[in-house]
Amino acid sequence: MAPQTLAQKLVARACGREQVQPGEIVTCSVDLAMFHDSGGPRRLQPMLSELGAGIWDKDKVVLVIDHYVPEADDESRRIVRIARDWAREQALPHVYDSQGICHVVVPQKGHLRPGLFCVGGDSHSPTGGAFGAYMFGIGATEMAGVVATGEIWLQAPQTIFMRWMGRLVDGVSAKDMMLAMIGRFGMNGGQYQAVEFCGEAVSALPMAERMTLANMSAELGAQVGLVAPDAVTRDWLRGAGVQLQDEDLARWHSDEDAPGVHHAFDASALAPQIALPHSPANVRPIDDLEPTPIQVAYIGACTGAKLDDLRAAARVLAGYHIAAGVTLLVAPASVQDRQAAEREGIMRWLLDAGATLLPSACGACAGYGSAIAEGSTVISSTARNFKGRMGADSAQVYLGSPYTVAASALRGRISDAREFLS
Repeated sequence: MAPQTLAQKLVARACGREQVQPGEIVTCSVDLAMFHDSGGPRRLQPMLSELGAGIWDKDKVVLVIDHYVPEADDESRRIVRIARDWAREQALPHVYDSQGICHVVVPQKGHLRPGLFCVGGDSHSPTGGAFGAYMFGIGATEMAGVVATGEIWLQAPQTIFMRWMGRLVDGVSAKDMMLAMIGRFGMNGGQYQAVEFCGEAVSALPMAERMTLANMSAELGAQVGLVAPDAVTRDWLRGAGVQLQDEDLARWHSDEDAPGVHHAFDASALAPQIALPHSPANVRPIDDLEPTPIQVAYIGACTGAKLDDLRAAARVLAGYHIAAGVTLLVAPASVQDRQAAEREGIMRWLLDAGATLLPSACGACAGYGSAIAEGSTVISSTARNFKGRMGADSAQVYLGSPYTVAASALRGRISDAREFLS
């Protein structure tokens, strides 16, 4: 048998074959379909009704209510009510209401494991690839087909290997790795293929950082972002109630000499990266940035407010107070992460530094709520900074890691956290 990539192995399992070749079109069985209140029931309900179709397997469907909560207006209340009513009518067994952002809640609740083939009704669904699962985002029409049949067609992807050697220095994170790659290859650099992150630096990353890599493969234009599972994966999933055997880990790796495109990076030479308005690909090392005053620092979203992200920010902020004229907003990625941060004392450090705590939801990352004022200059830990993305068309949004956001809140300008950590 010819050497196979991890992506090929995952697709082959899903379509019931021993192997597939890049470019082949196959029909795959879906192990998990995830959708949320924004693109879920309000879109799916009328389509399924028109088709006269039901849900193929309710135990394989997960609904997360995370976009329009807490409900701020009548339209939000209407959308959330549709989701809650439909979930109740269908007696869905896996509904997570106001528990946090779907890409974080789904693995925390034990729904992901290596080898699965999953789809999500959100463009950042590739987050699941951090666990060795094949997971990608689809639109509402495709999701209706999946929910009705449990299947979806797919063109088997080529794999682009992003190999990171060495180790990151303190104050540099997976977010900086992703911004560097997006800046180098652009937002179509993944060519709707599979991107596999590998190398010594990736193996050294905790699970939350791997999730950031997989999540932002969407900003590279990839269909899926993958990290081969290992002991880090096993230990993290054990905490979510998922038990893995050694063979579960050994099976889901790219073979030596598997076909693909290879790119190499030196993690030890990487500096903090900043994406300037209005694109995640408009990237510069922080040392190349002109002095940039900010009014808002936002630590939130599935890329920037998981427990490890909150820990990183707290390391910078502990014992200090944010600069005058700066608003620091913290929206933990999930209720579970917020509660853990409270137990560890991290949340107290953030609040003592002057942070304002927001609900665990998509919030300002997706432009919901009114946290970002028109005309603001914002440094954000989110994945995207398109014009109007955070709700205010005239806001100038810069992207950085949680380390960078915290340091910038202290200085009142975009700043390098390594100055504080040293």
